[in-house]
Amino acid sequence: MAVTIETQHEDMIHDSQFDYYGSKLATASSDKTIRIFAITNGQQTAAPLAILTGHEGPVWQVSWAHPKWGTVIASCSYDRKVIVWKELNPSTWQPVFTHSEHVGSVNSIAFCPHEYGLELACASSDGTVSLLAHRPDDTWDVKTIETKQVGVNAVSWEPCASGEDATVPKRIVTAGCDNTVKIWSFDAAAQSWSETCALKEHSDWVRDVAWAPNMCMPSAMIASCSQDKLVKIWVENEPGSNNWTCKMTLPAFNAPVWRVSWSLTGNILAVSCGDNSVTLWKEAVAGDFEKLSDITESDVQQTVQ
Repeated sequence: MAVTIETQHEDMIHDSQFDYYGSKLATASSDKTIRIFAITNGQQTAAPLAILTGHEGPVWQVSWAHPKWGTVIASCSYDRKVIVWKELNPSTWQPVFTHSEHVGSVNSIAFCPHEYGLELACASSDGTVSLLAHRPDDTWDVKTIETKQVGVNAVSWEPCASGEDATVPKRIVTAGCDNTVKIWSFDAAAQSWSETCALKEHSDWVRDVAWAPNMCMPSAMIASCSQDKLVKIWVENEPGSNNWTCKMTLPAFNAPVWRVSWSLTGNILAVSCGDNSVTLWKEAVAGDFEKLSDITESDVQQTVQ
C-alpha cells in the first residue's frame, strides 16, 4: 500500500529520512527548509511537527543521529553550510552547531556508527570532506580530508561490528566527480585520515556510494552508482586489507543512476535512476545480484489513486 505524505513544501524535495525508530520523518527541499513529521503505523498523523529554517539555499540531504545522542538531525545545503539541530523539547528544535567553512555546495552528510561517538561526515563540491566530531565539553572538532576528487557527491561510513569497544579503524567511502570511488581510513594515533584505495572503473561522475551493513557477511561490500548508467558492487578480498575488487556490474540502466541504498540486512539493494524508476536487487546464493522488482513513477501514481 502506498501512502502519500502532504509535506507542504513549496519546491522540489531532495531527500527524506526516517529516524531510528521510524516514528519521525524528515524531508529536505529546495524551498530551503527541513520539515519534521510524526509517523504512526505508517501514516502521517498531523501537520509538520516542526519546520527548520536556517539555510539560504536548497537543502540536499538530512541525516539522523543515533538516539543514544538524543533527537539530533543534520542538514546540508547548496549554501555551503551544514547545520546540526537538536530537539530540546517536543517539536522545539534549535541549531547546536553550524559548519560554514566549505567553499562549495555540501552535497551529502552521514553520521558515523554510534559506537564511534557523535561524528558527521560532510562531502562537498569543493573537493573536501569535513569530519565534525562532538566533544564532551559540547564543542565540535573539525577535520578536513582533501580528496583530490574535483568534487565529492556522496559519503558513507563503514558499519561497526565490534561493539561498544570499537578498535577497528573508522573508514568512509566517497564518490567523486573524477569518476572514482575512494576509501579512507582513520589513524587514531596520528589523528588523521588517509586514502587507502581508489576504485576507477566508472567512466563518468560517481553520484552515490553506500557501504553495506555487515550482518553475517564474510567481507565488506560497497555499492556505487554513476552518471554512466551503471551500478557496481565492490568487495574487500580480505577483511581490513584495503584490497577491493568489482564483484559485479549490474545491467546498464536507461538513465544516469542517482542513489543506491541497502536494506538493514545488506542483501537487498535499492537503485534510483534519473528516469524516475526504482529497482530492487537481491543477492542470490551464488553471490550474483538479481532484480526483484521495479517501481516507476506511473506505478506509484496508480497505487495512490
